[in-house]
Amino acid sequence: MARSNTLLVKGNEAIAMGAIEAGCRYYFGYPITPQNDIPEYMSRHLPEAGGTFLQAESEIASINMLLGAAATGARAMTSSSSPGISLKQEGISYLCGSQIPGVIVNMSRSGPGLGGISPSQGDYFQATRGGGHGDYRTIVLAPHSVQECYDLTMRAFDLADRYRNPVVILGDALLGQMKEPLKPRKHRGKAVDKDWALTGAGGREPRLLKSLYLSEGELTKHNWMLHRKYRRMRREIRYETVGVEDAKLVVVAFGSVARILKNAVSMAREQGMAVGLFRPVTLYPFPQAVLRRLAERVNRFMALELSTGQMVEDLQLSVGPDVVDFYGRPPGSIPSPDELYREIRKNYRKRIG
Repeated sequence: MARSNTLLVKGNEAIAMGAIEAGCRYYFGYPITPQNDIPEYMSRHLPEAGGTFLQAESEIASINMLLGAAATGARAMTSSSSPGISLKQEGISYLCGSQIPGVIVNMSRSGPGLGGISPSQGDYFQATRGGGHGDYRTIVLAPHSVQECYDLTMRAFDLADRYRNPVVILGDALLGQMKEPLKPRKHRGKAVDKDWALTGAGGREPRLLKSLYLSEGELTKHNWMLHRKYRRMRREIRYETVGVEDAKLVVVAFGSVARILKNAVSMAREQGMAVGLFRPVTLYPFPQAVLRRLAERVNRFMALELSTGQMVEDLQLSVGPDVVDFYGRPPGSIPSPDELYREIRKNYRKRIG
């Protein structure tokens, strides 16, 4: 790859490129629209990098193959879209319980049920609450551009190794299918000592990775240890702000909606409205403390989502329900900057004057 070049690629392809650059050498997946460009790219280019691509017989098989490969200390990834991610949830819970790192990509589509292949942000709860069984969390990164698809994928592998925990990249059909300029760069993540990996017991004490704890008090101790780790993840918070310094109304959105919203905020600014944008990049951990400090000088917030309302609950927990308004667009179509501008203007006139 010529690192000095700017390439025109899809968001899905950028994720695959970032994974290979980050040292991913095992990919397991199963086809589903709209993320199919990821396994297509990996099937061609991962073997060239000395890695292994395997199309599993199902999403359930692919997540368990990731568990097996990652247990040896290798960097491994799987990807899917919405209902495929639902099928992976048991395996994700096992990964967390066994403290095995891995990267899971969800380029989400419309639901519930079969829904459709258009963009949606209706998988927010699934991603940020731990969609499987048990008391666990995963770091969740939400790109809003092709460049971020690339950069955050590399970061996802580093975070997964740092915390010995799965990391979820939550995109959608819009981000996955659109093309934008991408500047590849060399991955500079630090190597992590994987003294827990299963690499053969010759010359050392055996190692054991498990999530089954049956002795008295053993599981309680294990869960408290995991809880402390999830609290440490709060240091990884990332976010972007635009024009919040003098804002009277701050709109909050992530992913593709935040991208569209940047134009709408610019339109509002041109009309003299003091509107700012807050974009969480980490959906878990959610930047609660940052928003709480922002609420000390901003009186109104407005959440905008490509769903009927999920992230808005985290915003309300951060700044209080009484200062938060919401505009949601159920999946099936993409809101325009003009539409979002009209909603901002309506809210601003009602709340600010």
